[in-house]
Amino acid sequence: MKPNTTAFNIALAGCLMFGTTRKAEQLLDMMPRVGVKTDANLLILMAQIYERNGRRDELRKLQRYIDESPNLSDIQFRQFYNCLLTCHLKFRDLDSASNMVLEMLRKAKEARNSLALATLVFDTAGRGNKSPLGSGFGSRKSTSSGESYGHISSPLVSYEEFSMDRNFLKHEAEAKEVLGVVLAKLQSQVELITTDRGILQPTEKIFVKLVKSFLEADKTKDLAEFLIKADKEDSPASNDDSALVHVINLCISLGWLDKAHDLLDEMYLAGVRTFSSVYSSLLKAYCEANQAGNAASLLRDARKGGIQLDSSSYEALIQSRVLQNDTQGALHLYQEMKEAKIPRAGHQEFERLVNECAGGGGEPRLMAKLLQEIKEGQTMDSGVHDWNSIIHFFCKKRLMQDAEKALTKMRSLGHAPNAQTFHSMVTGYAAIGGKYIEVTELWGEMKSIASATSMKFDQELLDSVLYTFVRGGFFSRANEVVEIMEKGKVFIDKYKYRTLFLKYHRTSYKGKAPKFQTESQLKKRKQL
Repeated sequence: MKPNTTAFNIALAGCLMFGTTRKAEQLLDMMPRVGVKTDANLLILMAQIYERNGRRDELRKLQRYIDESPNLSDIQFRQFYNCLLTCHLKFRDLDSASNMVLEMLRKAKEARNSLALATLVFDTAGRGNKSPLGSGFGSRKSTSSGESYGHISSPLVSYEEFSMDRNFLKHEAEAKEVLGVVLAKLQSQVELITTDRGILQPTEKIFVKLVKSFLEADKTKDLAEFLIKADKEDSPASNDDSALVHVINLCISLGWLDKAHDLLDEMYLAGVRTFSSVYSSLLKAYCEANQAGNAASLLRDARKGGIQLDSSSYEALIQSRVLQNDTQGALHLYQEMKEAKIPRAGHQEFERLVNECAGGGGEPRLMAKLLQEIKEGQTMDSGVHDWNSIIHFFCKKRLMQDAEKALTKMRSLGHAPNAQTFHSMVTGYAAIGGKYIEVTELWGEMKSIASATSMKFDQELLDSVLYTFVRGGFFSRANEVVEIMEKGKVFIDKYKYRTLFLKYHRTSYKGKAPKFQTESQLKKRKQL
């Protein structure tokens, strides 16, 4: 009996729920041999598995089937592009990620304009205020994750009912209910994309992650270009309320004054005019950091752009000049302030923004979310994902010599192998057979890396290593793996390993005299 699509979907969804995504990818490789037909749910589960395992090329191949599939719902369409965006961020492909976001904003703007035009024509015709496009605008039917599926409430099937149900129709219905509940939990994990009338739209979360990635990569020019284009599509109420201004204010609050100045210069070069609040905030920050040269340069930029600074900015500049014993410059600034007739009450836009974000009143703004993401987030090494993809390809094709060379090159470039790297290598060695010494050497490296760094052994890696050791008869090493699994409370399938032992080693020591080992041979085996 071979599994149908529903059973296959339940198995894959279970792997996603429990984090065994590499095992799920092995199940996907079995699909052509089993002959399972794909449906909409299976396509989305495949996308989530590829995203978790960092298989961006596979996701791109899958995109054509997603775009051409007529049965995808709104939430499923959103799930796939959430996976694709997440994968771009993993690989630090900021150009692809930002282009995706801009494309979503452009299409959303076109949809809003089309809807407004259709509504105007409809109202003019005197047919009421309801839009002819209705709430189902777009090519996808809207399905919220909370309403998609209910809870399992079916009673247990009695033996008599089971005997009468020869076609297992009731069991199939129950299996679909189980699948629905699991899929609903997976659908609730979409954070980067939302939909409005079937049109994809980016959330604040993706803006936060993109801004953080641009700043970490020190690509201030690209960040400014992206945010300016995004503001043109999104049409903020004013330039001082744009995303770029929020990012500049954030950089000032974090002390990244050079990045804030670079973003302000890019904003000026792009012809985007801002009010004096941003210049005033950066100028005060320069004065507090005793960077008189940068403060003077910013003051010249403000004058060149026709920006009139407030009294508090002049007071900060005068105080800075006095501290540097530049009394002539302080008097010159005071005279300039009097001639400009600047009132004492200065602009307070920046302070208002910071208090609004930090005070907890109202909804959290982009600046507060970005500040939290930068403080709590960790920088990830995108090069590890690139090398993992290369090593996985070689191991899948059983080209282990090329995989070993790729692993050596990965180490030489300063990228530390992780659990996914070792899992690919171990499964590759197990596939060609007989490479137990190589797996033992990898196991020694894993233990040394885990003791020196924060790398954790996951269930899939430990399971593959234990399988290889039991299969090859390396029982002392197998006991080490079992010890670590028991310490970490990782599930051990004792029946599987007992069966494996009886299959390959039941008669290994029957009627054989113990082998004699020299002391040097014994030490060499212990060092493996």
